[in-house]
Amino acid sequence: MKKRYIVSAVGAAGATAATGYFMKNKDNREKVKEKVKTATNKVKNYGNGLSKTFEDAGKPDQSSEKDLAQLENAKMVSEGSQFGVQYYNENKEEMENEK
Repeated sequence: MKKRYIVSAVGAAGATAATGYFMKNKDNREKVKEKVKTATNKVKNYGNGLSKTFEDAGKPDQSSEKDLAQLENAKMVSEGSQFGVQYYNENKEEMENEK
């Protein structure tokens, strides 16, 4: 057998053993279950509806988050730029027509 297969098998066995040791504690199992549920929900909801970034781009001055990119976008809109707002309106209208 080649060395890489042996090393891979030993690595897989080690990972399995470490996971088993970690999961024997009930608190750790609950933490892992919660993280898996959260990740699963994020993946499921990723394609549903509009993303938060897209929503923020369409309404830059109405966002609850005030990060640097959002403030820059709001500043551009206040100076007269309508590209982001037009893009948002057109895509939102297309999405509503598809439903």
